[in-house]
Amino acid sequence: MANDLTQGSMFKNLMRFSLPYLLSCFLQTFYGLADLFVTGQFYGADAITAVSVGSQITHMLTVVIVGLAMGATVAVGHGTGAGKRERVAKAVGNTVTLFAAFSAVLTVVLILCLDKIVAAVSTPAEAVGQAGEYLLVCFAGIPFITAYNVISSIFRGMGDSRTPMYFVAAAGVLNIILDFILIGPCGMGAMGAALATVIAQGCSVVLGLTVMLRRKAVPTGLTIGDFRPEGETMKGILRVGIPIAAQDGFIQISFLVITAIANSRGVDVAAAVGIVEKLIGFFFLVPSAMLSSVSAIAAQNAGAGKHGQSRSVLRYGICVSVCFGLVVAMFCQPGAELLLRPFAREEPEVIRLGAQYLRAYSFDCAVAGIHFCFSGYFCAYGKAALSFLHNLLSVLLVRIPGAYLASVFFPESLYPMGWSAPAGSLLSAGICVVFYFLMKFRNFYQVKADMDSV
Repeated sequence: MANDLTQGSMFKNLMRFSLPYLLSCFLQTFYGLADLFVTGQFYGADAITAVSVGSQITHMLTVVIVGLAMGATVAVGHGTGAGKRERVAKAVGNTVTLFAAFSAVLTVVLILCLDKIVAAVSTPAEAVGQAGEYLLVCFAGIPFITAYNVISSIFRGMGDSRTPMYFVAAAGVLNIILDFILIGPCGMGAMGAALATVIAQGCSVVLGLTVMLRRKAVPTGLTIGDFRPEGETMKGILRVGIPIAAQDGFIQISFLVITAIANSRGVDVAAAVGIVEKLIGFFFLVPSAMLSSVSAIAAQNAGAGKHGQSRSVLRYGICVSVCFGLVVAMFCQPGAELLLRPFAREEPEVIRLGAQYLRAYSFDCAVAGIHFCFSGYFCAYGKAALSFLHNLLSVLLVRIPGAYLASVFFPESLYPMGWSAPAGSLLSAGICVVFYFLMKFRNFYQVKADMDSV
């Protein structure tokens, strides 16, 4: 059943939508953290590096898929807000067709390019074999990753963020159990971590499809014709999805470049950076939840022509994100070692270097929360290209050059390198503010005309 997010308090709508979504994101991110944690209990820096490198690449692919699926969320959201249920059914059917073809092609390409991908991120020699095994299993599981995110995007477009939470929770529990069995007693190392994740994701897809079919979640029901590719519908989904996917993919590529820079400095630095990236990914769940929540709620309000309420959601999202980010940054200053120790308890050098990196990097949680919320807002209005632009400039002008220069001029410490991320986010936030006021004062809110095809 669709939930109307155009009525009542926008703050309450934001909280009701974002909290279940946040928990879902937490459980999905926990896959990678659980893999890394359990691996660290049984193996050394080589296996930790293999899992961290492999999971980072997998995460990059996941966020690209999530970005593409954002187009479906917005399309369904506009149809729901406008009360045009036939548009919802058409958007759902075309989304399924589009992503089925995409996942099949992507799986084949990734498996064929496996060795080149491992080499491209300068994986330390000690970790190359296990990193390849981890990625092979994960690449084979791409259809499951795609299916889960498509199902979730459909529910969220209709204002339901709670249902996806239930089936990913069950899968999260299964992942942890399988991690301990496959990595520990079975001695499968990095491959066991990947296998546990793929099996868990497969289960989440089965549960999601079961719930969708039993509840008849799509208001009008689906017909064969809804799955037939329709130019305008596909164009509308891709108009939002491609820029967001490109944006997220480019950010993840920047992470891989930074990982390659770290990997070239040795296995201890590589492991430290890998663990911190996982922790940061965990902390970023709140701003990420705000991005998707602002996008889904603003999309419904945009479809209904309630632009003032869309702006209210944006402001609430920024406030929540910034406050949370400041709390994280303050905690990480004295508590960095405490956070890192469970992941590398037998590697004191990894903990020392990782603490340096985390203390600086943690400030990005507050700054990035601003441009995350703006990105969600821009997507709701079909201006996803703006999100891509500000992230592109941030990465090319600040993040990658900053990380490289820090590694050259400060080879004994990771603290300066950690500041490249919040510096890049500060540039993004400034650009977003400029775009926002241009939209506001130049009357860019012509949603009805622009988005009828979405």
